[in-house]
Amino acid sequence: MPLSSNDLRVKAFAVDIDGTLTENGNGMIYLPAVSKMRFLEKIGYKVFFVTGRSSVEAYVLSVFLGITRVAIGENGGVVSKGPSDHTILGNKELCLKGYEILKDHMKNVDVKPVFPRMSEVVLQRSFDINEGKKILRERNLDLDIVDSKYAFHINELGVNKAKGLDLALKFLNIGPKEVVAIGDSETDIPVFGICGLSIALGHSDDTVKKHADHVVNGKEGIGLCDAIDYVSLNYLR
Repeated sequence: MPLSSNDLRVKAFAVDIDGTLTENGNGMIYLPAVSKMRFLEKIGYKVFFVTGRSSVEAYVLSVFLGITRVAIGENGGVVSKGPSDHTILGNKELCLKGYEILKDHMKNVDVKPVFPRMSEVVLQRSFDINEGKKILRERNLDLDIVDSKYAFHINELGVNKAKGLDLALKFLNIGPKEVVAIGDSETDIPVFGICGLSIALGHSDDTVKKHADHVVNGKEGIGLCDAIDYVSLNYLR
């Protein structure tokens, strides 16, 4: 249950990128949402990205968009505070081992061309993810495969967006219950679980919606605007 408007003291917004800020599945940013994010920053709120993309991409995007220069990337595997200031929370070598096993036991397991990763392996969404999870589990590897809708990600167990967010918030001296989380995929569920208010977009899967405190009607891009408007009307002072 979300905190009431009297109990929630919003200090920050943790925003997903793909399918939340972007509108067409190919990385095109929904510009009206950028205006709203920059206005939130102007009036004193922190706005930053928590994404399955690389933390470097997210950090550079934050610079050009004029929002808080902290980025949680690789589904929580890396937190970046500067061009060469990265805290790595996941074991990429273990993820690479998992990838080799999947490739040996399944068809159509292919690496997705992405910006270099420091903590994970990113795959095309071209195989049965549940079968892949089963193979890794049977070999007692501390790994999971998650679907960001942008790609499949092999991450070390325990490494997720909530873990990365928790570290970033320590840098910012903000508590999780002071954060509004906005996202659209299963990778956002861990973040929904620790934040004071969580909002899913209209195109999210039902599982994601069930874990959110609120669901907006708007989809990619537009949904982010709807989410910010909802918080502004009900929680911001």
